[in-house]
Amino acid sequence: MEKVIEICSLTKLYKNGRGIDDINLEINQGDIFGFLGPNGAGKTTAMKIMTGLIRPDRGDVRIFGHSITESYEKAMAEVGCIIEIADSYPFLTAYENLRQRARYYQGVDDCRIDEVLELTGMIKYKQEKPRKFSLGMKQRLGLAAAILARPKVLILDEPLNGLDVEGMIDVRNLIKQMAEQEGTTFFISSHLIHDVELTCSRIGVIVNGKMLNVDSTEEILQNYATLENYFVSEVERNGRV
Repeated sequence: MEKVIEICSLTKLYKNGRGIDDINLEINQGDIFGFLGPNGAGKTTAMKIMTGLIRPDRGDVRIFGHSITESYEKAMAEVGCIIEIADSYPFLTAYENLRQRARYYQGVDDCRIDEVLELTGMIKYKQEKPRKFSLGMKQRLGLAAAILARPKVLILDEPLNGLDVEGMIDVRNLIKQMAEQEGTTFFISSHLIHDVELTCSRIGVIVNGKMLNVDSTEEILQNYATLENYFVSEVERNGRV
């Protein structure tokens, strides 16, 4: 199986003592990797480094063999992401927002824009402006933007944030469909453990900035009744912030 993401000795420590410390991880093509941890454990810090938003103190991230610190454009060429907030231009319509994004990519035409709006359940809001959208609708539009250029890797920080039950099911199904049919690789953080259990093929737990166990969801559920039981056990065993 091809290695898509390689995280090597990744470290970023802040003045308050928090951050991440010596994280090592490999993600293979087609993996749906769930990144779990308590608040303040370092999930978003790691994902910001992975997408070039902040620099590490030491260590590196390689995507398709390209260093995020040395060859940023090559590393991010086939990556889509949502980090913290799914941002958009509030006074442009949903369609116009995606049309703006499409300018940066080759081969993204109106048909593709309509396709991603359909996939994310936003096609009926195509001509509406995000300033009037609910949080869940903004999240759906952000996901549409993230998949617009058919990326091979998606790095998603809390992608189900603000979605109703129907929306969560739709996004879960979309993620699994893209992984199975297109070989898309996902790196997902979420506090919604039940949805991670239903979506992700591999799980990694981070506590106090340190990476703990990484295992397949199938293996975890052979030893624990639920992913929540596993997560609570790991956090309690390694100490909560």
